[in-house]
Amino acid sequence: MIKTLEELSLTKGEYGGGFSAVDYSEDKPRYIRITDIKEGGELKKDTKSPSGTEKDWKKYKLVEGDILFARSGATVGKTFLYEEKYGDCIYAGYLIRFKPNTKIAYPKYVYYYTRTPKYNAWVLNKQNVVAQPNINAKQYGTELKIPLPPLPTQKKIAALLDAADAYRQKTKALIEKYDELTQSLFLDMFGDPVVNEKGWEKVQLSKLCSFDKMSVKPDDIKEGETYLGLECIEKMTGNILNKFTVHAGELKSNKFWFNKDYILYGKLRPYLNKVAVPTFEGVCSTDIIPIKPIKNITTKEFITSLMRGDWFVSFADERSSGANLPRISPREVEKYRSINPPFPLQNQFAEHVQKIEAQKAQAQESLEKAEELFNSLLGRAFKGEVSI
Repeated sequence: MIKTLEELSLTKGEYGGGFSAVDYSEDKPRYIRITDIKEGGELKKDTKSPSGTEKDWKKYKLVEGDILFARSGATVGKTFLYEEKYGDCIYAGYLIRFKPNTKIAYPKYVYYYTRTPKYNAWVLNKQNVVAQPNINAKQYGTELKIPLPPLPTQKKIAALLDAADAYRQKTKALIEKYDELTQSLFLDMFGDPVVNEKGWEKVQLSKLCSFDKMSVKPDDIKEGETYLGLECIEKMTGNILNKFTVHAGELKSNKFWFNKDYILYGKLRPYLNKVAVPTFEGVCSTDIIPIKPIKNITTKEFITSLMRGDWFVSFADERSSGANLPRISPREVEKYRSINPPFPLQNQFAEHVQKIEAQKAQAQESLEKAEELFNSLLGRAFKGEVSI
């Protein structure tokens, strides 16, 4: 049986409230905006609260099983399933709420459908119809069609996917712990760079790293070259999510060359904290600054951890210019006054980090297998190819 989203829901789609985001307060609900929803559908920890009063929020309060759909912009199609574990929440205006009718539709099953390639293809098709990506409540309600087996079957499919997702989330959490361990080790060995309680010498970053860039013209970019755009770098972690193989004539503007000796720093919207460590050679967007730690003066591991710290994010954010798309100039990055612990100590830190990274690489392999398993089950479950 196939049902439209509207046919299996108690509502025709409700738009969220247009509140201002203020600092989170325990006596106020969380304010869910598009940017607060992670790619995996989880809610970020550092959400805000809404302006206004309880009377203003009442209409927009979420209840267990509500599903939110993003309606506009680059995040159109993103979804979120509300669960009581998140506490009191209301949702913002660029999100649309649907309430599955639990007598015929299991909310987790409906939500998992929005993670399938078929749903993604439907969203992409809608984006291609208009200049600015936009899917309104009526389109979601009447045009999005979902296969709806009997309710017990829906629950079994959701339980199967929950188990696969739990394994995946556990592995993700382990990788996050490795990242936290590296930063904790940095603080333990070198202290807070701002307070500098250990009294290290301070120098401009340009004394520790080379900022000389090799610009590559489009005609000089070879067939099969590896290209990284800013979107290829995951914020906060610096993980390289994707890389592209270039075809002749595909890139139309100058790029920067890099290899494994470089750190890649995203200068656009520096608050996103995009600091990547490539293990290969390639070219990158000019929104990325290639930075080369100077051999025998500093280490790549030390500079990477330094630049991923909150202290550097705050520095870069304060010195950014541009209202809509703030960015920091390489000159400002060069001027950052860094602690400069003795090189042997930096080397010790690098050796520890390399061991942590080896463990993290194993966890990353496990995560890739977990992702593959989850996506395989997801696709097969909604094609009726999984025995329940």
